[in-house]
Amino acid sequence: MSGRQGPGRGTTGASNDFLWQHLQDLPAFRALLRAVEARFYQDLLPLEEPVLDVGCGDGHFASVAFPLPLTAGIDPGHAVLNEARDRGAYHLLAQALGDGLPFPDGHFATVISNSVLEHIPDVDAVLVEIARVLRTGGRFIFCVPGDHFTQLLLFTQVFRRLWLERLATAYERYFNRISRHHHCDGPELWRDRLQAAGLQLDTHFAYFSARATHALDVGHYLGAPSLVVKKLSGRWILAPTRWNLALTERWLRPLYEEPLPDTGAYLFFVAYSL
Repeated sequence: MSGRQGPGRGTTGASNDFLWQHLQDLPAFRALLRAVEARFYQDLLPLEEPVLDVGCGDGHFASVAFPLPLTAGIDPGHAVLNEARDRGAYHLLAQALGDGLPFPDGHFATVISNSVLEHIPDVDAVLVEIARVLRTGGRFIFCVPGDHFTQLLLFTQVFRRLWLERLATAYERYFNRISRHHHCDGPELWRDRLQAAGLQLDTHFAYFSARATHALDVGHYLGAPSLVVKKLSGRWILAPTRWNLALTERWLRPLYEEPLPDTGAYLFFVAYSL
């Protein structure tokens, strides 16, 4: 499916300023990415219940992107599950790995996984488990960095324009390492993985333009002070006010509102259980 035809082009979520909601709680680069992704889900609502979130983390994304708590969330991290519990984004939380979901066959009508699968080395086993817990015809919605991700990073492009190919390749490897990425693959490979697990790809599209990816790249370094604040206070943003975040919002707003690109750093998928 072409990137210009996917979800996120409608107006369902127009009244929700996901960028501002995320900026109040997350570093700028992460806020932009999550805000863009939250918009896509609005055209897929309502999610047929029960709903499972694989890799729910601290529950922040679900608490902002969805109007009601989701049925269940799983994550291997104990600390982040405590945060998710405090946010009330799920009715049920379980500490578990994606390749060992503690639910019976065909239990869920919908499974989501937002920017999680790229971090899992044995992703095929996780897809098999997702197919197992989905009922026939159930929907699986997920997003991941795609095969153009590292190519669109700002410093990768700068190095290549200077004919520094070895440095560009080294930077790509470095960025994937600090991002803990095991997979940055194209839609064809994901289609094959889904099919092998018993899932049928329905639609997909690319998002996050080169300009947006440049902001993400630079934002990783500009966001270093937020990491210190997080370790000291438990929060990413100490003063989540308009006056404090005005310049950041002004920088990111055009990127948040841009149309879907022909070539994007990330891929959004909707698949069905066979």
